[in-house]
Amino acid sequence: MDRRAILRGAAVGLVAAAAVPVGQRMLNGPAQASPRSAPVVAAAACGGLPLLGGTEFPIGLFWPPHPFETTGERYAEIREAGFTFVIGGNYLLDAHIMLHAMRMADAVGLKFLVGGDQDVANYAGRFTISDDRSVPMSITSNDARTLATTVLNRYQGVDSFVGWSLGDEPPASRFPTLGRAFAISREVAPNHLLYSNLVPGTGAGYQTMVRSFVDTLKPPLLSFDRYPLTTAPGSEQPGYFENWSIIRSEALRAGIPSWVYIQSVQYAGRRFPNQAELLWQSNLSMAYGCKGIQYFTYWQPDPARGEAFGPALMTAAGERTPLYDGAKVVNTTWLRQVGAQVKPLTSERVVHANELPLPPGAVGFSPDTYITATSGSPVVLGQLRDTTARRWILVANRRFNATATSSLSVHSSVTAVSLFDPASGGYTAVPDRTRIDVSLAPGAAALYRLDK
Repeated sequence: MDRRAILRGAAVGLVAAAAVPVGQRMLNGPAQASPRSAPVVAAAACGGLPLLGGTEFPIGLFWPPHPFETTGERYAEIREAGFTFVIGGNYLLDAHIMLHAMRMADAVGLKFLVGGDQDVANYAGRFTISDDRSVPMSITSNDARTLATTVLNRYQGVDSFVGWSLGDEPPASRFPTLGRAFAISREVAPNHLLYSNLVPGTGAGYQTMVRSFVDTLKPPLLSFDRYPLTTAPGSEQPGYFENWSIIRSEALRAGIPSWVYIQSVQYAGRRFPNQAELLWQSNLSMAYGCKGIQYFTYWQPDPARGEAFGPALMTAAGERTPLYDGAKVVNTTWLRQVGAQVKPLTSERVVHANELPLPPGAVGFSPDTYITATSGSPVVLGQLRDTTARRWILVANRRFNATATSSLSVHSSVTAVSLFDPASGGYTAVPDRTRIDVSLAPGAAALYRLDK
């Protein structure tokens, strides 16, 4: 079961023959690429693109307020919770309401990624792009270029507009024509973010599919969704780390950033998360090299859809839930600050320390020239680098329901160890540079810088 089984009808029934709109997020379902190897895919340059460039860490949401609640007050509420961008959805289906939503985003300093535009659905999702007129249900390259240009002209006058989704969870059979759609869109809108999000999965077949996606589409980022919090208290879905390991390795191979959707809504088979579980998903993702966090969902999908969604950050009636306040704390006091630190860095390795048995896809700790030994509670160590001998270690609590107390032994070649303070945005020297002792609340993490 994947996300297409839910939120499928956002456009269907409202727009004749409408394509499945962006972001129907659902579930399911290793290889650690050598981070020192050069990228082998000629991916689109991403450093100067909206959300990917700059110092601000992207924190996005899907399923924003519906058209009747697309107001300045609602978008100020989104900004207050620490989000930086919105992905269209929840019946924002035509240019008029999409532009209105963008202007609401504009007013509070949010960015907006278009999802569900019908012209995009036509050239990227509904038809095959082919100059062979004998191909059924096809449009020519020039037709696709005309549609992409129409989309760009429709929205580009609004500052919040950063780009558009070319489709959510595309099947592998669509990759060839979607690759052509991406190429044409890049030609038309080279300064905008062009985006498509992948299904979750595990195993060699999934890795092959992800690699084909990257090589064929040459996207500026690799985004996927996986929702690990099952209904049983304290449980998590198997395959979460294997999925992340595959995404990480393919993003490193391509030299592009990875993004993820985290679970922020209750639905069949998945529980309503709490603040620690939001933090846990975010920190483990950053340990695996993630450069952007997206919430699924912000607004509760309407129960009239028949999909049995529970509350999200907001109820269907527009009331804040405790998760709104939890997300606000996570986003504004930690994720924004630590995300800005890790965004420009490259994931060098990620290991699970003090954990046996290892979950599928995880790599156990081994000594290197920065950390030589570990002890105590299970933690995930995300090691990141810049272009120097300096390293950063994100120490993430492996558990969302227990405190972690762990120690890391530091290699003798390290001359200084500093702890990042999100309140000040600076680093404080650790008195004993030979040892890192850390105590982490459930789901929490700490970021250390190691100098040589």
